[in-house]
Amino acid sequence: MRIIICTAQVPFVRGGAELLVEGLRDALRSRGHVVDIVSLPYRWQPHQHLLDSILAWRMIDLNEVDGVPVDLVIATKFPSYFVTHRRKIVWLVHQHRQAYDWYGGNFSDFVNTAEDRGIRDALIQADTAALHEAQALYAISANVARRAKRYNFVDCTPLAPPSAYTDLLTHSEYGDYILSDARLDAAKRIDLLIDAVAHMTVPFRFVLTSTGPERDRLSERIAHYGLSDRISLRGFVPTAELMSLYAGARAVYYAPFDEDYGFTTIQAMRARKAVVTTSDAGGTLEFVRDGHNGIVCDPSAAHIATALDRLASDPLEAARLGGHGPETVDHITWEHVCTTLLNTAEKG
Repeated sequence: MRIIICTAQVPFVRGGAELLVEGLRDALRSRGHVVDIVSLPYRWQPHQHLLDSILAWRMIDLNEVDGVPVDLVIATKFPSYFVTHRRKIVWLVHQHRQAYDWYGGNFSDFVNTAEDRGIRDALIQADTAALHEAQALYAISANVARRAKRYNFVDCTPLAPPSAYTDLLTHSEYGDYILSDARLDAAKRIDLLIDAVAHMTVPFRFVLTSTGPERDRLSERIAHYGLSDRISLRGFVPTAELMSLYAGARAVYYAPFDEDYGFTTIQAMRARKAVVTTSDAGGTLEFVRDGHNGIVCDPSAAHIATALDRLASDPLEAARLGGHGPETVDHITWEHVCTTLLNTAEKG
């Protein structure tokens, strides 16, 4: 089959969505299909640009390319699912959440003005129409599926994507640091981790990889608490170094607010590491079971500190919890994803 995967790209930003799309492309190619990615940049400020991005995708007709038919398009995150094609499947990564469930909260840049309210209503109505066009609807998690049902009145089947690092993740030891590789932006709540470290009674090291807009503010917070000798902000690290950090970590901290999915969770479990998360972490909770393969805390510095102290003081407990990780995520494979998507396409 000739297949095009559609996605939207924020220039200079690379994260889980990009790895998902590239992983799907490679998995489909390995099965003998001719596959490419079509990506358009988009802006969200001022908010009118969101409607412009919808129009840009709507004007793209991928039914054929250079006179040769395209058999299938697989659309992913907003606004790529506005593309026009006779056989369109949506594997929903997320909508523009600032206009959805984040509206009115700390993570949304929409404000209570007539203009923003109008744009928000237009976005949701347009999304609803576009999603109803799809031949089949999947979502990367039950959390994303619930949001689509609530706001867009569509039923999405959860279909979890594997990590790009699945075959590279290993375990070596339960070492002397706890790892976080979440992007440094507000929704990932690294500030909550720093506050928790300040409350800990057991001195322990923390290694933070990745980059993001919150880096300077987080660095100042670390300095404010006098934790520079215990919390290392590594920034972006090469894949080999990241795999080594996973292999040797005592555990992994990942407590974003209402996450869509969270590759960090399944990566930690693949490397046999317990995940410390919170009761409002969204898609992460589809995998973490408190006391079985991780610890689920109230989203407060004090409660997180207690969980971190528990693992920092007891490597055997970290090993017990981490040992249940692989069995939790072994079913998440590209074989299952490709089979599901292509079987749907063939039935259509």
